[in-house]
Amino acid sequence: MATQNQDRLRDFFTGHDPSTHSSRWDDLWRAANFLPWDRGFANPALIDLLNNPSSHNLSFGSHLKPDGSRKRVLVPGCGTGYDLVLFAAHGYDAYGIEVSENAVQACKKFLSEPGEGKEVEYKARDEKVGKGRAECLLGDFFKDDWVDRVGRLGEGFNIIYDNTFLCALPLSLRSAWALRMSQLLSPTGTLICLEFPTHKPPSSGGPPWAVPSVVYEELFKRPGEEIQYDEEGKVVRGEKEKSEKALVRIAHWKPERTHAVGIVGGEVRDWVSVWRHK
Repeated sequence: MATQNQDRLRDFFTGHDPSTHSSRWDDLWRAANFLPWDRGFANPALIDLLNNPSSHNLSFGSHLKPDGSRKRVLVPGCGTGYDLVLFAAHGYDAYGIEVSENAVQACKKFLSEPGEGKEVEYKARDEKVGKGRAECLLGDFFKDDWVDRVGRLGEGFNIIYDNTFLCALPLSLRSAWALRMSQLLSPTGTLICLEFPTHKPPSSGGPPWAVPSVVYEELFKRPGEEIQYDEEGKVVRGEKEKSEKALVRIAHWKPERTHAVGIVGGEVRDWVSVWRHK
């Protein structure tokens, strides 16, 4: 079931055309008195993954690209920027994108003096590697102008992290989100998705919209193509084969730790999925 905060957030957007949603997110950041997605620190599931990727048979390889520059991470809808400083602490150059100018200002303020953060995770994890940069950009995730500020579009990002971004988008943008992810991810890159909320009934609306694992599976099977829903709003599995643009899930697990909102009745309900190009 949805929480009180989730119902309140849904009601703030109900009845407003999706074209106005960007300004309404900005209104929330401007008032700064109702930011239920801001947990005060990075999700413990991401912290654990970056500390020990081999526990899920994963490897992100060297923090450097062949030319010696740092690998680049993208966090769409980065909010205050906790994920950015976490990735930077692990040696990556981390870039966040926000459509809200007030969110960007809040993020820049945090990035200027993040302190040590929860569990001291924002210190450099390896002094030899050092910390990468952390930067928040104002822009539309679905447009290219902001990409030019951090490198050439064709290069793509080595890691993309989605956490409460897809679930914040209107359903009409889901297919575009999947296509955009496939375009922004480098040919050998890794996409990490923190799947939340998975337990919320799809019929309860959003944001945050329910995103059980099947949503990702169907969207990435044929990025850019619409997916189907039944009368209750649940995603219907399609019979089409994966397209050449498909992203393939290489790992999927229920994390041992996550934010409290992802724990229902003492059980973790969030999932983590990891994707790469076909």
